[in-house]
Amino acid sequence: MALLEIAHMGRMTAGPTSGTTKDIQAMLREIAAEVAYTHREIGKDALDARVMAAMAKVPRERFIPEPYRYRAFANGPVPIGHGQTISQPFMVALMTDLLNPRPDSTILEVGSGSGYQAAVLAEIVGHVYSIEIVGALAEAARERLQRLGYDNVTTRHGDGYHGWAEHAPFDGIVVTAAAPYIPPPLVAQLKPGARLVIPVGEPGGVQVLTLVEKAADGAVSSRNLLMVAFVPLTRTPA
Repeated sequence: MALLEIAHMGRMTAGPTSGTTKDIQAMLREIAAEVAYTHREIGKDALDARVMAAMAKVPRERFIPEPYRYRAFANGPVPIGHGQTISQPFMVALMTDLLNPRPDSTILEVGSGSGYQAAVLAEIVGHVYSIEIVGALAEAARERLQRLGYDNVTTRHGDGYHGWAEHAPFDGIVVTAAAPYIPPPLVAQLKPGARLVIPVGEPGGVQVLTLVEKAADGAVSSRNLLMVAFVPLTRTPA
């Protein structure tokens, strides 16, 4: 859940109050503009059409607290309570795309937040398992996703650092909070050929959106993409 994603400096627009066609098209144009601006870093000139279609379909405003819904379609993060945020549309779309999701994929999300990232993934993949360490957010996300008909999302209240071993291995893992290092349990729960997308860095320090890939032979490699600033990955006290 990004506190402030810094794909580049300065682009921020005022948000509307509801998801009209005009609002959604403006959001999609902002995402496309961000992709164009960062294409060298992210290694692509456009996002998968399925990702863009999911961004257009999911009612983003339904995942944002009422006082902040006027900012729902602005290209920036929005508070959702408990010191957490819903990430900017560009970052949600990019992290989804980087997973190379397929219709039969099973994806693990660490950090449910409001449930928005899970909903976007659910439009594209077979099943999403989502873990949230803040109990109130986990319950609210579960109820919201259920109410909106996302029956291919399973949520859990818990410490996402350890993944969800009962349902591993996964076709992809996305982490929506910054960890100081890549959690070994998450790498272990990737299928060969799968990807992990995670912001890595200390709170208040340099953080980098990182793409981790596990090859068919189990070899693991990583690539740094963009400078970002996410809220920290919270752990259960030892």
